[in-house]
Amino acid sequence: MEKSNQYIFLAVIAGLLCSCSRPVEEQKEVKQSVPMAIESAILQETDNFYYINFKDYPEMDKTLPIGVFDSGTGGLTVLDALVQFDEYQNSGHQKGSDGKPDFLGEKFIYLADQANMPYGNYSSEDKTALLVEHIIKDTQFMLSNKFYKDKSARQFSTEKSPIKTLVIACNTATAYGKELIDEFIEKAGIELHVIGVIDAGARGALQEFEIDESGAVGVMATVGTVASKGYEKTILRIKEDLDYTGEIQVYNQGGHGIAEVVDGEPDFIDREAASPREGYRGPSLESTEFPIDKTLMDIYNFDFDHDKMLCDSKNTDDCQVLQINDAENYVRYHLVSLMEKIRTSPNALPLKAIVLGCTHYPYLTSDIKKVLDELYNYRNKGVYIYRDFMKEEIAIIDPSVNVAKELYAYLSEKQLFNPNGNMKDSEFYISVPNKDNKDVKMDESGRFPYAYKYGRKAGEIQEYVKVVPFSKDNIPSETVERLSATIPLTFSLIPAFSKSSKLIGHEAQ
Repeated sequence: MEKSNQYIFLAVIAGLLCSCSRPVEEQKEVKQSVPMAIESAILQETDNFYYINFKDYPEMDKTLPIGVFDSGTGGLTVLDALVQFDEYQNSGHQKGSDGKPDFLGEKFIYLADQANMPYGNYSSEDKTALLVEHIIKDTQFMLSNKFYKDKSARQFSTEKSPIKTLVIACNTATAYGKELIDEFIEKAGIELHVIGVIDAGARGALQEFEIDESGAVGVMATVGTVASKGYEKTILRIKEDLDYTGEIQVYNQGGHGIAEVVDGEPDFIDREAASPREGYRGPSLESTEFPIDKTLMDIYNFDFDHDKMLCDSKNTDDCQVLQINDAENYVRYHLVSLMEKIRTSPNALPLKAIVLGCTHYPYLTSDIKKVLDELYNYRNKGVYIYRDFMKEEIAIIDPSVNVAKELYAYLSEKQLFNPNGNMKDSEFYISVPNKDNKDVKMDESGRFPYAYKYGRKAGEIQEYVKVVPFSKDNIPSETVERLSATIPLTFSLIPAFSKSSKLIGHEAQ
């Protein structure tokens, strides 16, 4: 892909909107429970759409697929790590790569809850109960056999298979829902293992340190994940469990917006805009929560060309309104903000690793590395501003690989590998607003407006969405371009599903 085109599709997939103004220790402890209404609907109300008869559930059936869900397409980076994982011999399962994917005989079912995304904003809107309800509904979809063949279908189909294990490919969903999903499955009375990405990411970060080494870990995650304290609690717990004797500091970077931008939400990026626009929710000069600091403009080093920054003046030094409109510029804003937090913290240790605590962030790895290198070498009046606060080579931790290792270990222990399956039979589903529900509100683009999405109340159990197969009707062309360029092997499975399943009436992408 040419560089100009790379910038075009990267503009659709970035936006690490920082909320690092609140120190970790000041954030509220998150304590949730499974909402009674959705639990009752699934376990007891036999005439409810969400009801599942768990007495007949085919638990521990090795021929069943593996479920993977996220709030959008970002979780496909986790699935891609599973699809490409090769650390064992396929014949005999002995340690050592054999050039064949270790899960080649496994079928995957992927769900992107696109209509309700991003999950990271529910906590800041005081809607964590609604978030948990969405997470339990995601789980219900994986365990059930129901889906809609397309967004216009009035009647659901029952051809989908249940699953034998579940991977939560979403950090926010893991932080708020992992324990509750385990609790729900226990009430359902079935045996089904659940894997979340946070433990995997925490272990990956600590593996970068010697047992007695001190240093700092940066966690780039959604505001919701940061508010849950999921990563810092897990990192420090595992540090104690593994008897690390060095001091480990954790610095969080709340990401308000990355998931929206990855999946093309116009509140944060508009490739057609040439001037500041209404409805923009990203960092700005006037924002109190995510301010662009004019004193740091030289360090941000924003690229203003081709409307990558939207300014209300032709002279960029005179901007009174300033909006970020490019992926790399989002990265610049957030990494500078993170480094400023570390630099101004007392007794700060140098940053050695950054955990990509959202499944959308791996798409931005090259930009993150580029900007980190610039910051390490940035000088003002001959002084290196950040060099004392960061290692020259900072490890970028993608938790996905550790998820693959945990999944392999579980299937091996329980002897659940599918003897006759085929990865090419994998299925891909996405949620879309349910236009047949008279209570649902949609904007002109057919999406939930922000106020409606986060204004709904938990406990009002209804079908806000329909879950349908991936198709060109519900996957934007920019997202298709991104997926084909960044995760080609997993992307190749999607049109295979579209063609072979005969579940949708559209051509493969």
